[in-house]
Amino acid sequence: MTDQEILNLHIAMVPFLSEVLGTGCEVVAHDITDPEHSVVAICNNLSGRNIGDPMTDLSLDEANNSDYVANYSGRSKGRDFLSSTYYIKNEGRLIGLLCVNKNVSNVQGTELAIHALLEQFNLIAPDTTGVSENLDVSVDGIMCARITDTITQGAIPPERMSVREKVHIVHSLKAEGILSMKGAVTELAKQLQVSVPTIYRYLNKKEE
Repeated sequence: MTDQEILNLHIAMVPFLSEVLGTGCEVVAHDITDPEHSVVAICNNLSGRNIGDPMTDLSLDEANNSDYVANYSGRSKGRDFLSSTYYIKNEGRLIGLLCVNKNVSNVQGTELAIHALLEQFNLIAPDTTGVSENLDVSVDGIMCARITDTITQGAIPPERMSVREKVHIVHSLKAEGILSMKGAVTELAKQLQVSVPTIYRYLNKKEE
């Protein structure tokens, strides 16, 4: 099946899931091949986003070794969400996201009271997902943050990186679709401390 055919199958699930889960749950489908306009379907709009809006700052690192990430914290327009994301793949390649964002703001008062009660008896469990997401749209912020995260994952400063390591970073960001975002190549060149033409040479260079 083509990427679009697989995406269409999941897009068709959006209105169904929104009916099943209720109006307190926003359901969103993303096409990550176009990060600046990734939202391709949305129902029960709670985050203020619309079709054609860009991706959020959700890290996609977990997609390499998992099919989904569930029940992490999200925030948008002053609201708190309990969010889950299913990674849409085609033969192992990440092509899209199916996201469910549950609005928990209306129950925060009750939650805080219960939390205080549990804390008295040391019954608070830590958040083990290590995932969070800002649902508010900020294309430049998302792009810059993702480039920074990718560079810092290797724990080697750019001035000490080998060409091979820089080529790997460039290809990783290309695979995520980040380099198709406006200004991404210039930002990446700045953070890697190389010229823009060098980034394009790295793009044309095969990884070893």
